[in-house]
Amino acid sequence: MGKPKTPPAYGGQALIEGVMFGGKKDTVTAIRRKDDTIEYFHVPREEHPVRQKLKKIPLIRGIVALIESAGNGSKHLTFASDRYDVMPGEEDEQQGEEETSKLVMVLGVAAVGVLTFLFSKFVFTLVPVFLAELFQSVAPGKTAQIMLESFFKLVLLLTYIGLISMTPLIKRVFQYHGAEHKVINNYENHMEMTVENVQSQSRLHYRCGSSFILFTVIVGMFIYFLVPTDPLWLRVVNRILLIPVVLGVSFEVLQLTNAVRNVPVLRYLGYPGLWLQLLTTKEPDDKQVEVAIASFEKLLEVEQYGVSALNSEVAVEKEAVEEQKPVTILS
Repeated sequence: MGKPKTPPAYGGQALIEGVMFGGKKDTVTAIRRKDDTIEYFHVPREEHPVRQKLKKIPLIRGIVALIESAGNGSKHLTFASDRYDVMPGEEDEQQGEEETSKLVMVLGVAAVGVLTFLFSKFVFTLVPVFLAELFQSVAPGKTAQIMLESFFKLVLLLTYIGLISMTPLIKRVFQYHGAEHKVINNYENHMEMTVENVQSQSRLHYRCGSSFILFTVIVGMFIYFLVPTDPLWLRVVNRILLIPVVLGVSFEVLQLTNAVRNVPVLRYLGYPGLWLQLLTTKEPDDKQVEVAIASFEKLLEVEQYGVSALNSEVAVEKEAVEEQKPVTILS
């Protein structure tokens, strides 16, 4: 008798007034429109032979997965930000004056998801280096400098998240983030997908990207002990060159904590990441949970029946398709 198949691991991303869920081959977003309807957006995952091989190599697979996730997530974020506050049928009339303000808003939300990438990653990596250097006279040793650097990095991270979470827009995104986790937890606990059941679940999850962000701080501290801290210019160069290493190792740590989350004692390895999620997730209301459930269930339908599950008008992200017409479903 064969071994039971391991259920697929689904991931997600909170958006402006919506949630995206992704499986092995498909990603589906559901957003709440201004008229209270729910609209879906589907993007198939591109299968590239080289990329698939790289995603099987430890350390490297984390970098590939992060880049892929950022690229794919940006499509769903753009879709959600363009349509959530526009009445169906009026999409083309809202361009012009709102275009600039929406761009600023999208960039603000996107900063949460790409905190460990590109410019943000450089800022959160290098600023603590210079701050620690200012205390060289009172903390001159290598160990003291690295500990101080990691402390400043953690303070910057928590301060940043704390400040943006006070804005109404980001607070709602964090509520959808909580709804996303609740849906995944409900699914993994094999419970019927109802609003009541989903609301009973935890808003925290071991595989969350927030946990990954915190692990980059912890893992980075240990990796930095392996390289010199003096002179300052060498320390800066080391930090920049080690960014891919820190990201790769942190991804493996995230995978490990998820794998042992049901093992006594070892489950506590993932607790620091869960604690950070207390900031990056908020308790959602029932209507937000409805959107998250709709997104997840539509993804399951697409996986089982294909794109036809969204009907012939579904918006599919393909280079050959110039104009997309997302499907609107009355809730």
